[in-house]
Amino acid sequence: MRILHTESSSGWGGQEIRILNEALGMRKKGHEVIFAVAKGGGLVSQARKEGFTVYEVNFKRYALLFTLLKFLKMIKKHDIEIINTHSSLDAWTGGFAARISGKKVVRTRHLSTAIKKGLNSRLLYNILADFVVTTSSSIIPVICSQSKLSPFAIRCIPTGVEPSKVTFSYEEVLAFRNSLGLKLDDILIGTACFVRSWKGIDDLMQAALLMKEVKNVKWVIVGGGHVEKYIEKAAALGLNDVLTFTRHLDFPYTAIAAMDIFVLLSTAHEGVSQASLQAAFLKRPLITTTIGGLPEVCLNCKTGLHVAPFSPEQVKDAALRLIQNPELRSTFGSNARAHVLEKFTFDKTLMEMESVYKTVLS
Repeated sequence: MRILHTESSSGWGGQEIRILNEALGMRKKGHEVIFAVAKGGGLVSQARKEGFTVYEVNFKRYALLFTLLKFLKMIKKHDIEIINTHSSLDAWTGGFAARISGKKVVRTRHLSTAIKKGLNSRLLYNILADFVVTTSSSIIPVICSQSKLSPFAIRCIPTGVEPSKVTFSYEEVLAFRNSLGLKLDDILIGTACFVRSWKGIDDLMQAALLMKEVKNVKWVIVGGGHVEKYIEKAAALGLNDVLTFTRHLDFPYTAIAAMDIFVLLSTAHEGVSQASLQAAFLKRPLITTTIGGLPEVCLNCKTGLHVAPFSPEQVKDAALRLIQNPELRSTFGSNARAHVLEKFTFDKTLMEMESVYKTVLS
């Protein structure tokens, strides 16, 4: 198959990493993959580094006609068979280009937030798409209802974990804990994410404040993003002695493995979180909200505990329950790893995506 991935987002996060990893997997399976990415987007250098053909595209509204013509040229030049669109602007442009050139379209929806009602959803998720892939099952009923899409033309395919890449050494884990000033019996509670408002960072800090007098408990926030403003907030709350920000880590697995409890307190947008999957694979017991795809990984009272969004008191109670019961932490961690290996490996992701492509083309 000859596949064109389009991406109008300029970031570099879980969505873009999924696109690149899928392309690498499909190439190994013998398929040809090229990219059409927003100028200066995070995928541009990463995909070129892996040897892919990458077109930088202007997705600004004033340039959409020119971009449409550019799409038609690259579709013809590379004899593209199927287009996988990933964000709103490229879904419009890629969808129209596919319809004009008679090619098939898979629309991948990475977020769990509601889609716009009315003609917008009907066009993007039905008229301009032959099949829709989501990364969280929670959004499927909404898309089917609003776009009038057949339930047979949509499938949830979460981004699975690649066990061979989620590696660390116990020496590295010990060194990381030592770098935070932890003692042997200290409990480390943490999260890993692109730091932004809807990741629940404020709620994590409030929970840390509520538990500040609990002995031997420290907190860590792993990830880049809008870190500086939260560092200022933490200082204002007097959390500097219990909370550490690592900023971006190229390989966060050591930091996640160093945690005794993994939390993700998202308040919106979340699909099936890569960080929660990685933590589960590393046998970390989970505390998450019930937003989007988080409950698909954090199975309440099996792989972790659920808390409501914007509820630091509930976070405190869940954390204390796990802190006081090491056996429960161990059980949740073992269950979490088994759950990931059964349902959330990247080999499964690739197999299901390839199946979708073949179904659409047939």
